[in-house]
Amino acid sequence: MTVLAKRERNTRRSLGYIGLYLFTALIVLTVVLGADWPQIQRSFFKWDIIRDMFPEVLTIGARNTLLYTALAFGFGLFLALVLALMRRSEFAPYRIAALVYIELFRSIPALVTIILVGFGLPLAFGWSIPFGTAGKGMIGLGIVAAAYMAETIRAGIEAVPRGQMEAARSLGMSRGTAMRYIILPQAFRIIIPPLTNELVLLIKDTSLLFVIGTTPVSKELTKYARDFMSTSRNATPLTVVAIVYVIITLPMTYVVRRLERKAGAGR
Repeated sequence: MTVLAKRERNTRRSLGYIGLYLFTALIVLTVVLGADWPQIQRSFFKWDIIRDMFPEVLTIGARNTLLYTALAFGFGLFLALVLALMRRSEFAPYRIAALVYIELFRSIPALVTIILVGFGLPLAFGWSIPFGTAGKGMIGLGIVAAAYMAETIRAGIEAVPRGQMEAARSLGMSRGTAMRYIILPQAFRIIIPPLTNELVLLIKDTSLLFVIGTTPVSKELTKYARDFMSTSRNATPLTVVAIVYVIITLPMTYVVRRLERKAGAGR
């Protein structure tokens, strides 16, 4: 390609970018000038409702959201590790059982699994899951998260060079010991970004727990906003909760991007 052709291509690209910027600016300007800002403020940013929501939106809603997320992530990560090791087992029934579990719970909507855990199991076996919403949320969300994290962990294990296991076995380590001390630590360093992303998804999935019922002190953010909106008859509670979600998840997504860039630079 000649220098003149490169210049023409760069010129066309620059003009295309300028046109795109102008089109975007025109759309934004149209929305800004045409919007009924007083009505938007009354519907989504009513200050007296915002004032009434604090501090309970943080001490109840945000606290429970983070609690349910931590419990579900911990349970799901443990179960995912077991499933990932089963998927790599030399014993065929283990591999088949893990594969069936993973494909099953990746195919069923999370909401269905939560309802099954919250209502189906107690009705079928005549016992209730302890710790109320926290226990049901931990199991329901953890079961679903494990199906996705298991494949992530398995991919991380397979990304570790085979020579690592062979070198460990040549030093006299058993397969289990080598997996525990050599392979898994390296695999988890590789999969930290996708696991962090799964944690962000779990934070948002806690909004599904409203279907299993909550008490005034066990509401997560979305349930808290729904109840507050039904009494205030205004959309402001949803705006407040959306901002709280952003404050919680935005730092995590930033960490994920940093980790991904760092991992890419390392490779």
